[in-house]
Amino acid sequence: MSVAEWQKVKFGKNTSYELLHTVKRNLQKQSMTPRQRLICTLNHQQVDRVCVDFGAGGQTGIGAGAVSKLRKALLGVNGFRVKIIEPYQMLGEIDAELHKALGLDVLGISTRCNMFGFTNENWKPFEMNDGTPVLVPGDFNYTVTEDGDTLMYPLGDTTAQPCAKMPKTGYFFDALNRQKPLDECILNPEDNCEEFSVLSQTDLDYYAHTAKKLYNETDCGIYMTIGGAAFGDVALVPATWMKDPKGIRDVEEWYVSTVLRADYVYKVFEKQCEIALKNIELLAKAVGDMVQVVFVSGTDFGHQRGLFASPETYRRLYKPFQKQVNDKIHQLTNWKIFIHSCGAVSELIPDLIDAGFDILNPVQLSAQGMDPVKLKREFGRHITFWGGGVDTQKTLPFGTPQEVYREVYERLGILSRGSGYVFNGTHNIQSDVPVENILAMFKALHDFNSKA
Repeated sequence: MSVAEWQKVKFGKNTSYELLHTVKRNLQKQSMTPRQRLICTLNHQQVDRVCVDFGAGGQTGIGAGAVSKLRKALLGVNGFRVKIIEPYQMLGEIDAELHKALGLDVLGISTRCNMFGFTNENWKPFEMNDGTPVLVPGDFNYTVTEDGDTLMYPLGDTTAQPCAKMPKTGYFFDALNRQKPLDECILNPEDNCEEFSVLSQTDLDYYAHTAKKLYNETDCGIYMTIGGAAFGDVALVPATWMKDPKGIRDVEEWYVSTVLRADYVYKVFEKQCEIALKNIELLAKAVGDMVQVVFVSGTDFGHQRGLFASPETYRRLYKPFQKQVNDKIHQLTNWKIFIHSCGAVSELIPDLIDAGFDILNPVQLSAQGMDPVKLKREFGRHITFWGGGVDTQKTLPFGTPQEVYREVYERLGILSRGSGYVFNGTHNIQSDVPVENILAMFKALHDFNSKA
């Protein structure tokens, strides 16, 4: 599409209708089921249109406020309370009706307990800071400070020390620092391993039941999150689901420890890996090949301008354990392995491929060295890019609908070439993103697919 054609794209009160019409037309002419499309995409085979995911995992979701606005714009339903299915990031459920309206291809299986340690059940009403009415799990118990901030508690126990805070003008929680004073003489790697355990039968039954339900009752691709297999993920280091976490729990202290206490961290990873390998064996038996994708790691190795850790540190400290986990998965299953790593990670991609990862997310193209043409040319045959469809830091929240449309269309033309690409944004869409921009994103996607 030329610049002149982009400039002719109009956005207004009919955008929602036009989008729904385009999605319906695309669904009528498609020759693959969503599951077939995902499988072919992951195997770098030709597909009838670009595969799309929003909401399958905690890194590809949409904030509940944005889901609510999107649902109202597309389906015209007032007063619908979106379920908060990931309360730490306050991500909203994309229900079956909205999933179909958006033309999505993938459904997700999360861990049985969320980031605060309780299950998503016994729903109750809650009002977000901007007044959006939503539903939260029954154990979503909180207090409000004098400043208007919302405090959250591990396992929903308000008698415990709070583990996270959502500012009064915010849309998601940040972990609170509950680091105890460190005594180098008695620092014990076992303290940083107490959250890792072999899956219970209850957990295995949950995974098996959910996978069977999604596999038999839908034709969508299935993405499953495996807990406890992410080595050094700083979102997990504070252990917001634990009442009394011991060991190194401060994020800054953890990063320092990967250099100054590398032997300690290595021992933590050894124990964690031992348990993760057992859990993979159990999950392989429980769900088999009903699942196509497994989320294994959310460890961020990059920032805006480079790597958090040198390639040498990655190879010495992280890669041996990631490779063991990935080798076990490939040995026992047909699952494709998903790693989420933000930032400027182009230098590390060859190592990630060698470690056995099949999918890279979020593909942060705004970071240094993350040129989409170069990434696709050098690595597109060896790894699936899942994300990168629009800049969720700048363009999507702050651009015009026309700017969003143009960026999405351009990136699709580069990243989807030759298959091996799943469309998603660069990380989760936040609740305060203008709905007009989200509609523009989907319009560009489905216009692109119409011409595919």
